Amino acid sequence: MFEIGYTLSSEEFGPRDLVRFAQRAEETGFSFALVSDHFHPWIDAQGESPFVWSVIGGVAQATEGLRLGTGVTCPLIRIHPGLVAQADSSWASGPVRT
Repeated sequence: MFEIGYTLSSEEFGPRDLVRFAQRAEETGFSFALVSDHFHPWIDAQGESPFVWSVIGGVAQATEGLRLGTGVTCPLIRIHPGLVAQADSSWASGPVRT
């Protein structure tokens, strides 16, 4: 069996839009969503780059059963591993979905 997920592009949209898009994705039948984890937009025209773990927390609160994750998280180069661990454990204490 295969599943189709939804990509939340954090380079192109702010956190409120991403939460709204995730709600809509769940309503239309997507089983999971991945949020891109980029420190900076690829190009100036995109203009957004919210902290991925905050977006995941917002999406987790606004959805019922949508499984969530990051597209890529780099805990060695861009962000300290301790911050990634803290962020993951912070939102995981809420509505964990595996």
